[in-house]
Amino acid sequence: MLERILTQKNIVDQALLEKAIDIKNKEKDENRPIAKILYDDLGVDREKVLDEIVEYYAIPHIREIEIDEIKERIEFISKFLNDELNVKTKDELLRNKAVPFSVVKRHNQRTLKLLTADPLAAELKSIVEKLHFENVEICYTSEKNIYKIYNEIHKHENELAELMQSIEYEDEVDASSIHDEELTQQQLEEIISKSALTQFVDGLLEEAVREGASDIHIIPINENTTEYKFRIDGDLQTWYTQKGIRPEAISAVFKDKTKGVNRFEREKAQDGFIQKVVDGQFIRYRVSIIPIVGSSLEFKLESIVIRILDDRKVIKDLAKLGLLPKALNDFKKAISSPSGIVIITGPTGSGKSTTLVAALYYVMDPRKCVLTVEDPVEYMIEGARQLKIGEKMDFNKAIRAILRHDPDIVLVGEMRDKETAQIGIKLANTGHLTFSTLHTNDAPSAVSRLFKMGVEPFLIANSINLVMAQRLVKKLCDHCKVEDSNPDPDSLKMLGFSEEEITSTTFYKPVGCEHCTGGYRGRTAIMEALYFTPEIRREIINSSNNIDEDRLREVGEKQGMLSLREAGRQRIMQGIASVEDILAKTLED
Repeated sequence: MLERILTQKNIVDQALLEKAIDIKNKEKDENRPIAKILYDDLGVDREKVLDEIVEYYAIPHIREIEIDEIKERIEFISKFLNDELNVKTKDELLRNKAVPFSVVKRHNQRTLKLLTADPLAAELKSIVEKLHFENVEICYTSEKNIYKIYNEIHKHENELAELMQSIEYEDEVDASSIHDEELTQQQLEEIISKSALTQFVDGLLEEAVREGASDIHIIPINENTTEYKFRIDGDLQTWYTQKGIRPEAISAVFKDKTKGVNRFEREKAQDGFIQKVVDGQFIRYRVSIIPIVGSSLEFKLESIVIRILDDRKVIKDLAKLGLLPKALNDFKKAISSPSGIVIITGPTGSGKSTTLVAALYYVMDPRKCVLTVEDPVEYMIEGARQLKIGEKMDFNKAIRAILRHDPDIVLVGEMRDKETAQIGIKLANTGHLTFSTLHTNDAPSAVSRLFKMGVEPFLIANSINLVMAQRLVKKLCDHCKVEDSNPDPDSLKMLGFSEEEITSTTFYKPVGCEHCTGGYRGRTAIMEALYFTPEIRREIINSSNNIDEDRLREVGEKQGMLSLREAGRQRIMQGIASVEDILAKTLED
């Protein structure tokens, strides 16, 4: 009945509805409603769908909420989240875009008004049971309102902004005595203790998680200025510029918090990690420190980059990876095979690990031994044995060790050299399902890369199930994107749009609003999946010592493979991505 209303009101057409039903029938998550598939997977306007849902099910709808009203209630909301709930329940509540808004007492019974932007969330019912209220009234409100409330919560609870303003080094040490020379450890300690740097760094690590950053960059500009940048949706954004504090003191604080690094070492690169609980969630931070050259050689400056590893971002459902139907079907066939190797290619930061972890969750079974060899380990995978890499067992030793450890499924983080590639191929040819990554620009070039690494063509042909290249592209913000009535025709032609498609397609461009950064919010993947059919295998075997990438691409496209650029074109037609971003991300394809 609800689906009929959506089609009658032209929110979705019949073809899109049937596509959603098909996805529903194929996926493992039986609890995911078709409506959720429509806006999560197929790009249908989320607010329009949910407006109809709340009307159909008579869910109270709270429309615009003013900031003043939020500020009046913020004390209650913050106290409820922190005092009434344990950290796990609080995390579940916020993750499902729900917040307590008020409590009304009638006839000795308390009714909690719970606002949510996701009334279809499967976890909502179990969360409500943990709130211990006689009555809970679930009310729908837009994501925009929920994020308004979140922002006010963070302002109320987080003193980081005030701390940033208050950090100031009032120098009791004679400034002239340290201006042109290296700081002593005593001077460093004085700066750290006087400037509240330790609290600032803690706040920085927490704020990066809340902002959704994937990386933090700490960059010394000169002897008393440091820039802090967050990488959000793939782009670096300046978050704060700190003046009046020596960068050596800032580095010292980060080193003190980082396991596996030496605070006194400033001449070589170091790697370590930080562990911290943020808003009830255990977060791991991978820290990289490298010495860099400053304007004056007397200063020993260091650049610090911190990768944020948040297990909440792990995707366990293949349908959420963003694969188009043909690629998704080929991918499922490849990873459902009892043996063979599946290779994901792409540059650093293209989401390869995310795809591999989702594939592992799809095929893992308690009856199978699943081993992973990664350096470093990015995400904790339930049900897998993740080998620990260290001084006594490096990556290559670990790869050799797994051959004797009776595995069924193996994830090799990266085929980085001939030895790693040959062991991966050997695993695939001896009855093991193997996953790995390569750094190549597209799917066909992975074949020639393996050949150049010393793997024979017949082994490549008979061991690989699928090679998939991918990129991450920015999603247009649903709140502010506008129709582009005059898209650049040359750009459209470069992307392969025909005149008919240009006429029939609605193109969108970014604007920018309070919900996004420059008109973009979040990222999605575009993939090029080369499935190894008998014809592809024959082409590789017959190529002997001359792997023809163009021929492999030609055969793959005849069999339905979409190139990265074509997959990006589909994202534009769905209203998810901009012409500008797809053109930039597929420049070499």
